[in-house]
Amino acid sequence: MERARFSTWIDAYERAWRTPGTDWLAYLFTPDATYSPGPFEATCEGLEQIAELWEREREGPDEVFEMKTEFVAVEGDTAVARVDVRYGDPPTRHYRDLWVIRLDEHGLCRSFEEWPFWPGHGTHAPRTGSEAAEAG
Repeated sequence: MERARFSTWIDAYERAWRTPGTDWLAYLFTPDATYSPGPFEATCEGLEQIAELWEREREGPDEVFEMKTEFVAVEGDTAVARVDVRYGDPPTRHYRDLWVIRLDEHGLCRSFEEWPFWPGHGTHAPRTGSEAAEAG
């Protein structure tokens, strides 16, 4: 698949996030799509679970944010995009994500993985008490 199909899909994703309700998810995802909001989070399966996640995670269609994307790789039915999102005006939350998107032959997403990163959380898990004692 060409890069333009993934770019179109990401644009539609952003529009859907800014639209009230979750009806537009059926135009983005296959009925049995999987959606992983993070590498250690539970994966949602199917449109109903994805809709529940969206309603839980977003503030609503009036939520102020700016989103910029850059493709890291596109190969066959899979793309990896670097996504920079700043919420608020002025920005109060800033995320840099990697999205792994797998589209079907109709341009619907069958698998979505998000790898979110944000300031102050570092790149390593905090040490437990025994690990910190051993290191110190």
